[in-house]
Amino acid sequence: MPTQVRNPPTAPKGTLRDLAEFLPLRALSAAIQCVDPDQNLRTASTFGSIYGRLTSTRTARAKANILRSLPETSESEADRIAIESIRYMFKLFLVDSLAMPRLINPWSWQRHVEFDAFASGAELLANDKPALFITGHCGNWELLGFTLAAMGFPMTALARPLDNPFLDRWLLGLREARGLRVLTKWGATDRMVSMLEGDDPAGRRIGFIADQNAGDGGLFVPFFDRLASSYKSIGLLAMRYELPVVAGFARRIGERFQYRLEMVDYFGPEDWCDQPDPLFYITARFNRAIEKMVRTAPDQYLWIHRRWKSRPRWETAGKPMPHSLRTRLEGLPWMDQASLDRLIADGGTS
Repeated sequence: MPTQVRNPPTAPKGTLRDLAEFLPLRALSAAIQCVDPDQNLRTASTFGSIYGRLTSTRTARAKANILRSLPETSESEADRIAIESIRYMFKLFLVDSLAMPRLINPWSWQRHVEFDAFASGAELLANDKPALFITGHCGNWELLGFTLAAMGFPMTALARPLDNPFLDRWLLGLREARGLRVLTKWGATDRMVSMLEGDDPAGRRIGFIADQNAGDGGLFVPFFDRLASSYKSIGLLAMRYELPVVAGFARRIGERFQYRLEMVDYFGPEDWCDQPDPLFYITARFNRAIEKMVRTAPDQYLWIHRRWKSRPRWETAGKPMPHSLRTRLEGLPWMDQASLDRLIADGGTS
């Protein structure tokens, strides 16, 4: 089993509180493994419904994000999607993440995962050329890299280490059970550079969950006609090493542990080499791909997370959009006037 690639300045030690949080969850996971996953999914969905009603603030945030991102959605439909997305989150965390090492392996993955919709990326996977794989908090973001690794395509995934070291080590073992290598964000950029320049196949295919809020220093690009802060590292790596970008996700089919891997977009240096701002183009394009994933399965998106939390400085200062940004937005090949108008008019509240 691969080891975790980590280079923290100081390895955190677990406290009694960390242990008190970890042991009940570990016991719960052991109990869950004794029951059929389909039954567990129904139980997890019930827990999600209870949680959604008890945490009205988070449910309201999810609904507000849905209505703002999908303005054609009715109030009642937004309510439904908000609760369904929370139910989905519970099914993902309480059942799928624990069942994956047992159900997804080189001999049985075909029973649970459909690969046909991702087949156009098979040639890239088979020739061992380096590439960046992008997904979002939509569908099962753990399953995509996990399945590809189980199929014999070694990969490295970038992940944030958990604050609880007991949980972190346990989940790491689950993630790496079938060959997926996990790179935490401690010194990640330098480590990614060294891997891309090396000969290890796993280090030449790097996966990102790319819809994280990147803070005030991120690159602001459109996401559902609102500017969202995105990390620059993906685009910088793609430009430096001329790497193709593959955007896809694992979408649940029905109410069982059954998924379909779907490739949403694929682009490379030939697409951005003539762009006036290649970094802006790459970052905007993979965000557009994640938006397509969400539109395909809105009830499988993590609507409660604060994707639009950080705002551009000009916006917080109450100033109009800079002309330079407007020019970059107008230069995106897929930008239409209606979307541009909404971006300019957006107040940016989250």
